[in-house]
Amino acid sequence: MANNAQETADGTSKPMDEVPKLEDVPIVLVVNGRSRPLRVQPRTTLAEALRTSLDLTGTKVACNHGACSACTVWLDDLPVAACTILAIEVDSRHITTIEGLAPANDLHPVQKAFIEHDAVQCGFCTPGLVMSCAALLARNRHPSVEDVETAISGHLCRCGTYPHVMRAMLALAAVEAEQK
Repeated sequence: MANNAQETADGTSKPMDEVPKLEDVPIVLVVNGRSRPLRVQPRTTLAEALRTSLDLTGTKVACNHGACSACTVWLDDLPVAACTILAIEVDSRHITTIEGLAPANDLHPVQKAFIEHDAVQCGFCTPGLVMSCAALLARNRHPSVEDVETAISGHLCRCGTYPHVMRAMLALAAVEAEQK
């Protein structure tokens, strides 16, 4: 199929300018505590809406199939792959992105631990890893090695920063235990 053609439902191919376009639909996303009205194509993923319509580019898109978790955000405090959810499906659920994880001009303790333990590497997968680790820490202040491994098990990091992420999270867990 040529780059300027699209396959139709009957299996034939039509030039892109002959394929009917869907109408944009109005939606309101609640992102980082703010209601954000926008118009999107019905096929727009949450990750695309965050990045392109709301300019929240901390959410990265790598595989665009939910296989790498680079696009992890929180949906009602649960980590999800934003590339696997349509923006129109989210409705009034609360979305937290890496930009909203900590108060303005501050870092979340997981972000600080990642910096302290050099768990950033190229940084492309870092926001997703941070969101999953922060979700773990929110529900378990004293995670074990196995807990951290499970939390980051869906993340693919080509730089291989996993040992640094483990050190960062276990150091943070130790600090949390001391403050208990």
